Amino acid sequence: MGARLKHWAAACHDIILASQLDRLKPRASSRDEEAPLSDRPATRLYIPEGLAVDAAVTLDPPRAHRLRHVLRLLPGAAVAAFNAAEGEFLCRVGDAGKNRMRLTVERQLRAPEPDPDLWLLFAPLKRARQDWLTEKATELGAGALRPVWTARTQPQRLNEERLRLLAVAASEQSERLSVPEIHLALPLDQMLAAWPAGRRLVLLDESGTGPPIAEALAGFPPEAPAALFVGPEGGFTDWELDALGKLPIVTRVGLGPRVLRAETAALAALAVFQAIAGDWRRRRVR
Repeated sequence: MGARLKHWAAACHDIILASQLDRLKPRASSRDEEAPLSDRPATRLYIPEGLAVDAAVTLDPPRAHRLRHVLRLLPGAAVAAFNAAEGEFLCRVGDAGKNRMRLTVERQLRAPEPDPDLWLLFAPLKRARQDWLTEKATELGAGALRPVWTARTQPQRLNEERLRLLAVAASEQSERLSVPEIHLALPLDQMLAAWPAGRRLVLLDESGTGPPIAEALAGFPPEAPAALFVGPEGGFTDWELDALGKLPIVTRVGLGPRVLRAETAALAALAVFQAIAGDWRRRRVR
């Protein structure tokens, strides 16, 4: 009789302990099961065309690989897709195969907006500096990057496709809607021969004969087509400076008392231009 009572007491203790442990386990409520998907995009993607509500976009293998294997996004994850013509949209990760992935466009986040019509002309640089210049000029809002062969430009191969990919990545990171155009390099005389009427050319004059850039830009009409031109590491020749200075489209400007590297001068000029005559007068839209 005593053994039966002990066995019964032990069984009751196990039942009570199991019940207490079960109450400690997290339980999924109906609210958790029906929680809406997050609207916070995990990343931004530049999609050149085809963005519209309810449209489906098929990603190329490199981007599908990045979303699936690098970011490890699951079906239903939010991704932002954008281009200059159609704006920015919230998309959802859909079905995925071995080398592909589809996005479903859900709703528009931002309407298209105008960019400053601003070109950056530059003499090609060495690869690392050229890459850095391309990335930062994109972040600063340059609408086109136009390499120019000058007398003192160091001959080298320019990989326009590499620069385009860098510009796309910088546009995705910086939340701009457009991607700057990457043009083929042209000799200086050919560039000037095809110059469009009405576009001002701001020449970054390292000789120090031009007025300070802030003073020169103070009277620039806002949103007027313009271009900034930075020379090679060795600077423009006297002949180039003289010939450019005589053109009615050219405004020569100085960048202060210090000698700047070509890429530093280009980015400093872009920042000053955007602050005085460009889109830095607008507030950031979130």
